[in-house]
Amino acid sequence: MSGWRTVALAAGVALAGAAATLLAGALVGMDAGELAHLAALIAPALLMTAVAIALARVLLAKASLRQGMTAVAIVGAVAAISNLVVLARQMVVDGQDTTTLAVLFLYSTAAGVGAALAIAGSRSRAVDRLVEGARRLGEGEAQARVGELGAGPELDALARTLDEMAERLQRAQEREREAEATRRDLVTAVSHDLRTPLASLRAMVEAIDEGIVDDPPTMRRYASEMRRSMAQLVAMVDDLFELAQLDAGAIEAETTRARLGEVVRSAVATVELAAQEKGLTLVAELHGTEDAACSPRLVRVVQNLLVNAVRHTPADGSVRVDARRSGGGIELIVADTGEGIAPQDLERVFDPFFRADPARHGSGAGLGLALAKRIVETLGGSIRAESEPAEGARFAVNLPSG
Repeated sequence: MSGWRTVALAAGVALAGAAATLLAGALVGMDAGELAHLAALIAPALLMTAVAIALARVLLAKASLRQGMTAVAIVGAVAAISNLVVLARQMVVDGQDTTTLAVLFLYSTAAGVGAALAIAGSRSRAVDRLVEGARRLGEGEAQARVGELGAGPELDALARTLDEMAERLQRAQEREREAEATRRDLVTAVSHDLRTPLASLRAMVEAIDEGIVDDPPTMRRYASEMRRSMAQLVAMVDDLFELAQLDAGAIEAETTRARLGEVVRSAVATVELAAQEKGLTLVAELHGTEDAACSPRLVRVVQNLLVNAVRHTPADGSVRVDARRSGGGIELIVADTGEGIAPQDLERVFDPFFRADPARHGSGAGLGLALAKRIVETLGGSIRAESEPAEGARFAVNLPSG
């Protein structure tokens, strides 16, 4: 139906042109008879125009751009020559003038066809580039781009739209690959780290169930080891659950606030026993920031940083927590005198499942620092790591006030 509307529109334009011609004749002083004669001359032209438009719609529906533009140029010339023939037969134009005008029309036809071929050629090449770009995208080449065509605003706009779509598609594929790599890392790391506590629990449960051990001292030792293994499992599950919440954007606006002093004391309490067992000095100095309001989630951040510091600090070392107001916010630092972090590993310490020494088995799945970074960034802050090998590590958390 849209094609026939186009035909009707073109015919309407031609009819409007005819009416304008008659109006112009009236304005220059033509009488009624002359206007009627002019209308009689125009009527066949209108009929031929309508027929030409209808035929063109049918015959050129599947034609190429080059063929279509060439046909339009030829149709226009044929219509002009046909009008000339009609005028000659009506004795409006004499024979000599008819010959001259016919030559001029033929020349105009050649010029129009040449121009149509030239314009259609550049447009066709532009369309070919668009088709090729779309084909490559359809085959999975997300890096395919059409580029600037220089073929008019419409085709250039289409090319830009296609390139923008390709750019979005490439970014989506990259995110999907990163997510898939993260999922593989998750399965590998968690499977590896679950084996140790599960194997320990299985061995002790089987020993108790089969009666291999039944003396109270051994039973107490087994109970202690089972509790430690369960604590490792619970910690890993908690980390995974909270990390999944952060990835899914499930953190909603908090309705409760905590004081920084309470947050630090709660986090320090979770590592005090481990620090005492290693003979570490554990110090917390808040420098007047005890009453600063903060998110309760900050407990998990400080706790993960302290657990990491205690784990990698040798006996008789020290772990410090310092907090102070800085630039309208709060800066919280956890520093230790441990083994430090190699320079090439500093950029990766916050990556999920990263371990500087893959051969060293820890009690977690390498999620602690990644989780701390996610929480801090979700709260609108930043976290960075600084270290010199064998001189300890320093983690600085900057949070906006309030």
